Amino acid sequence: MGEFWVFGYGSLMWRPGFSYLERTDARLNGYHRSLCVLSQVHRGTPEKPGLVLGLDRGGSCRGVVFQIAPEEQAATLAYLREREMMNYVYREAMLPVRLLDGSNRVVSALAYVVDRKHRQYSGPRSLDEVVDLVRQGHGKSGPNRDYVHATNEALLAMGVRDHTLEAVLKRI
Repeated sequence: MGEFWVFGYGSLMWRPGFSYLERTDARLNGYHRSLCVLSQVHRGTPEKPGLVLGLDRGGSCRGVVFQIAPEEQAATLAYLREREMMNYVYREAMLPVRLLDGSNRVVSALAYVVDRKHRQYSGPRSLDEVVDLVRQGHGKSGPNRDYVHATNEALLAMGVRDHTLEAVLKRI
């Protein structure tokens, strides 16, 4: 296998859960970070879902890419599939991602893109609706607000401001 990269835009940025050779800031064009996935396990329940991030089409997204060692690729992919594909609200896609390390290099990275046809895709919502879902969400990985806070902190550490996440945090 050649180089294997994984793109993170949400919790993978601050809790990847796998080992890697390199972690670099990156930009993905054609998709944007969006609180558009109803969480019924990790950050909510079926009765009181939370709202987590997905890559939705359009725009661009700053995140990070992780380069995975050849001997860790199979285990990393298995781990990611168990973590991200448990209910198939995401689809795996190999997408071109630009490294923001000064090299301007473009690599192909595995990214988890929201499936707009899945029942847990929430689509666009008003800020009030987003705040209500984040406020009520609490699942096996903890409160939904902690997820939003940790993601926002990871972005701020990269010098990135996500105005939607900031607005949600200000309201809750």
